[in-house]
Amino acid sequence: MQTWLLYALLTVLSWGVYGVILHAARSKMPMGAETPNASLKAFLFVCIAYALIGIVTALVLKARGTNWSFTGDTGSGIPLSLIAGMAGALGALTLVLALGAAATPIIKGGGGFGVAAAAAVMPIVFGGAPLVNTVTAMLLHRPEKSLPPQFIIGCVLAIVGTVLVAKYAPSNNPGTAAPHGPASAPAAAESKPH
Repeated sequence: MQTWLLYALLTVLSWGVYGVILHAARSKMPMGAETPNASLKAFLFVCIAYALIGIVTALVLKARGTNWSFTGDTGSGIPLSLIAGMAGALGALTLVLALGAAATPIIKGGGGFGVAAAAAVMPIVFGGAPLVNTVTAMLLHRPEKSLPPQFIIGCVLAIVGTVLVAKYAPSNNPGTAAPHGPASAPAAAESKPH
């Protein structure tokens, strides 16, 4: 397997479990009066994790014998790297806020997905992000030829797929959930002694 593909697949794996783990983390934060802050408390530790990975990256650079220069023939990559980092961090922040809002009951203005919030939010994020990436790349590096119909069809299929996965994930539909999922909650409540 080529190195770039291995790293891409590792990214798919890590980002694929990211939303589920992040939502589980926010649900373990103090609730009650602190429920509105649960998402931000979880995000705080995401930021700490980013800092720890940054330290590891500095150690890898040192082990590789870097000269610590950040300016090349085409200028410094620092400003764009910082902007990219801010975009990534802002995305992580809005993701954790989306998970919190999706988990909130509909009666309180949320999505009503509860523990299944990640199943509703993540397909939208990971289905929509590649489309935004592609359009942004095309705006920065305009294609020399007209767009092939396969590309347009692929974009439409990505949008349709995103909607279908987010809307019809089994954990989002009580009638199709596993026995231990939301569908069994009323039955469990009825079985408790009064």
